[in-house]
Amino acid sequence: MITNEHTSKYKPDDVNPTIGFFYDMAQLMNTPRQGWLDHGVSEQDCESVADHSYKVATLGFMIAERHRQDLDSFRVMRLALFHDIGEIYSGDITPRDGVSAEEKSRRELEGVEKILSGIQNSEIIMESWQEYENQVTPEAIFVKDIDRLEMALQARLYEQRGYENLGAFFKYVYDRLELPEVRNLYDQMMAGR
Repeated sequence: MITNEHTSKYKPDDVNPTIGFFYDMAQLMNTPRQGWLDHGVSEQDCESVADHSYKVATLGFMIAERHRQDLDSFRVMRLALFHDIGEIYSGDITPRDGVSAEEKSRRELEGVEKILSGIQNSEIIMESWQEYENQVTPEAIFVKDIDRLEMALQARLYEQRGYENLGAFFKYVYDRLELPEVRNLYDQMMAGR
């Protein structure tokens, strides 16, 4: 597991909290998705957490607009943008790390609190992160499925680039998809594999 070490070269101590938030968020561009590294994707080719969050947000927005008009597509986008914000400090914890779900959530919450401390009106970001973590709203459940779908789509991209041994990602996603509209998109992607 990669953890993020913050140094003054990324976030000066005397910076305005809003600008500091930018520096914190920029760390996600330098945080590789650990599961890909663990399965042989090179550091150069590895998707970052920021890449992933952006793709989940845009994919979620587009799918909600087209297939789930009952959802608030802008809320979907906001949940997706901030769903991995805690990884700025915790790093990308994967099942291989042997960290319990409770401990992972605790570490990420600690990171989110640290990131948002001193920022005025940051409640919406905290509420979005907690909504996703708690999985109690239709939008949060939808974003979780989109998060999984993005993983399968990314695995497919890596296969097209010549990476092998990624079958575990497809099985992981298949076993966990809950929503029929997302499963349908997954099935279409797999039919072209």
